[in-house]
Amino acid sequence: MTWMDRITLFQPLDYAALAGVFIAWLGLGWLIENASTSKPSVSQLMAQYRREWMVQMITRQPRIFDSQMISTLRQSTAFFASTSMIALGGALALIGNSERLSTVVEDLALTNVPSVVWEFKMLLPLFFLTNGFLKFVWSNRLFGYCSVLMAAVPNDVEDPRAPILAKKAAEINITAARSFNRGLRSLYFALASLAWIIGPIPLAVAAVITVTIVWRREFTSLSRRILLESDPS
Repeated sequence: MTWMDRITLFQPLDYAALAGVFIAWLGLGWLIENASTSKPSVSQLMAQYRREWMVQMITRQPRIFDSQMISTLRQSTAFFASTSMIALGGALALIGNSERLSTVVEDLALTNVPSVVWEFKMLLPLFFLTNGFLKFVWSNRLFGYCSVLMAAVPNDVEDPRAPILAKKAAEINITAARSFNRGLRSLYFALASLAWIIGPIPLAVAAVITVTIVWRREFTSLSRRILLESDPS
């Protein structure tokens, strides 16, 4: 079977749904990270609190709490990286056993197509899982850089280097959190992309549901309203 023969196994609706998933994934990420100042996302609001954290760290003695916080953040990234790796192994195992997968899907979708179709469809969640894994690993690394910068902040609050190094630590912390959030969005879309096994319409529906859930958490959630509350002082 040539590549052209394999391409003809998919309908135009499949390609439209596939394009829609990538547009939704990239567009949603851009909107969250570049939201307007009048309606910031939760990620942007938390970035300001991360900067405030590093400012408060300068005068905090001892800094055990800060080191524990960074350790917790690194554990979270390591956990999701490990989870993504396990999911990658499962996806590769399904691709290697496509005949059994096709039998199960035929019962769900009531269709009879070559097993190569299911192998191609599994490449979509495989892509998102791989991207998520790489984002989590890089986030873990960046939180490690942040911990080094935090350790380099002088204990003397009068030292002119203290606010400069604290600002650098804050920006690295924000970059690490941005990479972590991108990894989470990849996992969300990896789950949504599994719907393609049933068909292009379920894939489109799953993508819309995923976008709605992520959008709500970033722009209309209770946590965002709490973050936007004015300081009582």
